[in-house]
Amino acid sequence: MGQKVNPIGFRIQMNRDWRSRWYAAPKEYALMLHEDLKIRAFLKKKLEQAAVPRINIERASQRLRVTIFTARPGIVIGRKGSEIDKLKEDIAALSTLKEVYVDIQEIKTPETNAQLIAENVALQLERRISFRRAMKKAAQTAMDFGAQGVKVRCSGRLGGSEIARTEWHRLGKVPLHTIRANIDYGFAEALTTYGKIGVKAWIFKEEKKQEAAAKVG
Repeated sequence: MGQKVNPIGFRIQMNRDWRSRWYAAPKEYALMLHEDLKIRAFLKKKLEQAAVPRINIERASQRLRVTIFTARPGIVIGRKGSEIDKLKEDIAALSTLKEVYVDIQEIKTPETNAQLIAENVALQLERRISFRRAMKKAAQTAMDFGAQGVKVRCSGRLGGSEIARTEWHRLGKVPLHTIRANIDYGFAEALTTYGKIGVKAWIFKEEKKQEAAAKVG
């Protein structure tokens, strides 16, 4: 089961929250969903150098609020906030809601963010660095920065081999079936000359403490 269920969706409302928060009538749902996908795809491409692992979108009445989580906020904001205004205009062009707000939240420890780890390993694979070396280095760095467990998995024509296979590296413990475990998950694709290589990363940060059972009597 741990291999087939997305660890973030599996833990929603336990220790995770939705990345899009809004309500729509059935006829408008598809339109808003595709708007969210376009906004995320646009921002990921535009802010490729800013290390953006997550983009939250909220809608309320005629307001659209986009929260960008980034490890390099200076690149997103620009000099004296010049880039923010451009981003607002670009997002407004993609949405039916014209009242757009953009928030920037800095990620303090990008070394323990699963999405950034997966993207970093994928980037190294595109530069023809050994997949084993890339996985081991990423896992060890995450452990050094306080993660309790790390698992990195690469699938595809690893090393340019004729037959595709899957290799993985794990340090510490990664309890995928424990719902109260705070597990971060990330996925990225490396576009190599011999085909796509998928990279997945799981980071076990902490386990949610069980509340003390109420005393009877």
